[in-house]
Amino acid sequence: MNPPLLELVLEIRAQVNAPVEIGRVGRGRRRIVPIVGGTCQGHERFRDLLTGRVLPGGADWQIIHDDGLTEADARYTLETDRGDLVYVQNRGLRHAPPDIMKKLLEGESVDPSLVYFYSTPTFETAAPALQPLTRSIFVGAGERYPSDVVIRFWKVG
Repeated sequence: MNPPLLELVLEIRAQVNAPVEIGRVGRGRRRIVPIVGGTCQGHERFRDLLTGRVLPGGADWQIIHDDGLTEADARYTLETDRGDLVYVQNRGLRHAPPDIMKKLLEGESVDPSLVYFYSTPTFETAAPALQPLTRSIFVGAGERYPSDVVIRFWKVG
């Protein structure tokens, strides 16, 4: 059996506001990071289909463990330049050495290469041309900056 191939499909640059701190809950510290806008850019054969914007109103619901491990569950909507809507649910993990996580969680800039930040998104859409999004497995790799998050998604095939 051959190992799976990865095809870069999409890059999202989501603008975020400051986290809303809920506080300590059963599994760790709960916080919600509002997603207030951004852009999406399809790559290669998806360029014309997936280029557009991230609609305001989404959020990333996070649980932060005592050691800094962050469980992310982001949900947001994309609107393509063609007017198609895509709902994204993106679950992932983010961690780094304690000093790096401390800076990251305080909203400071850190070198993205020092942070493990990967996810498994799912997509929902009614657009016929975008149905391949709903019928494939994807993996995401993220970078967190003080006011935005960049995530690239690869189709597994």
